[in-house]
Amino acid sequence: MSGPPQNMIDAKEVAKHNSRQSCWVILYGTVYDVTDFLDSHPGGAKVILKLAGKDATEEYDPIHPAGLLEETLSKSQILGPVDPATIPSKPTSQSTPDKNPVSNDPLPPLSAQLNLADFIITAEKTLSPKAWAYYSSASDDLLTKTHNNTAFTSIILRPRIFKDVEKVSTSISLLGKQLSSLPLFVSPAAMARLAHPDGECGITRACGKHGIIQAVSNNASQSLEDIALARVSPNQPLWFQLYVQATRSKSEAVLRRVNEAGYTAIVLTLDAPTPGKREADERVNNLGNTISAISGQGVSNPSTNTGEGLGRALFAGTSPSLTWKDLEWLRMQTPLPIILKGIQTHEDALLAANHPLVSGILLSNHGGRAMDTAPPPVYTLMEIRKYCPEVFEKIEVYVDGGVKRGTDVVKALCLGAKAVGIGRAALFGLAGYGEEGVSRVIQILREEIETAMRLLGVNSVEELGLHHVNTSALDNLIYKAPISTPSLSAGVSGHIKSKL
Repeated sequence: MSGPPQNMIDAKEVAKHNSRQSCWVILYGTVYDVTDFLDSHPGGAKVILKLAGKDATEEYDPIHPAGLLEETLSKSQILGPVDPATIPSKPTSQSTPDKNPVSNDPLPPLSAQLNLADFIITAEKTLSPKAWAYYSSASDDLLTKTHNNTAFTSIILRPRIFKDVEKVSTSISLLGKQLSSLPLFVSPAAMARLAHPDGECGITRACGKHGIIQAVSNNASQSLEDIALARVSPNQPLWFQLYVQATRSKSEAVLRRVNEAGYTAIVLTLDAPTPGKREADERVNNLGNTISAISGQGVSNPSTNTGEGLGRALFAGTSPSLTWKDLEWLRMQTPLPIILKGIQTHEDALLAANHPLVSGILLSNHGGRAMDTAPPPVYTLMEIRKYCPEVFEKIEVYVDGGVKRGTDVVKALCLGAKAVGIGRAALFGLAGYGEEGVSRVIQILREEIETAMRLLGVNSVEELGLHHVNTSALDNLIYKAPISTPSLSAGVSGHIKSKL
């Protein structure tokens, strides 16, 4: 046959359209003319032009929801199918940036993954360099990321004997009526389809089957509507993380969608008004278009003077100017309970606890990805206990960061946390295994939590308390307040009049 079948486009013809003046790309076997879309693309024109005239499916697919092209482009821009016989085969002698060069070993069976550390080892061998760098990276010297976990290991548990622990209950209720079978939730974790095609929807299904809550990332790789539809039942609670954009109308539009999709809480992220310096992420050549399906942010046009990994790029457009007054704006956009994520001091915890629009706080340092040498969340938990324990009576307190074992969860509960979040662990479970890997991660933590509770001699989460932990190794590391502490009422529009 001398040419491609009728109505099919030869890949050689596509290759000619590789400039700003005429830009075609191949996606899923279809040719698109994206010339007029270049300047309106959320990630900038450069990332598309890198793939102009080529098959961009491999770079595009992991981080875009189904149907986005049809929603964004007009029918005239959808040119038709490409003749697959004319697409040049990729060379096999060289590895591309997204091919993992570490290992070609088969995945271990899920039954062989005995703890969260096993999933980390497997994920590093399974993920592309881009995905591993984004998921595992942290700011500067990674001190806070490391400290998040070692802080837990410094807390000693105090087992009791002669207790009937045949039956234990791990069930709790969050925000009044949102039930969870464990004092555990999945924290916001972006770009899950970099780990597996199941993406955030796979995490949603796993959480639903185990009866725990997922907080969906503002920078998810699947649409918030598709994620909501992945719930195992309409009653499954689902929280949504919000990064407020400098252009407020963008966040308002997202919140309208969140309200309509049936989400049950807003997690307002405050621990990263500006991105941290994640050097491992910046070293990876993020070739191609890596854009969130919800926020539209992603790798754009890296400056020659400033590194720009995926983590930094996803913060594009995030407002650095939020104040307590903005909670009133947020309440006008949604009736959902508001959780403040990123509390790192007892002062801010008390301000939040006394604010009438706040339903919960999440002690978090962004997994060590924002300010390096920030305190581990368990330090902040102990700081609140030391200076303003009334916070625990006024508001629900959650913790995330550094959780590697069920005993870490139990230690946080003993110190006053209502529930504990995992982020990277869900992504590493997803890597290679999809939904079933996330399910295995949750099951491992369930078993470890129940074992710890039995060894401590308790039958329910509510029985855990300060008498079950020895924190003396950390006591001298907790913040010591100056003798005179100013009023916390400034900047909260008169809502708060408490002093420490």
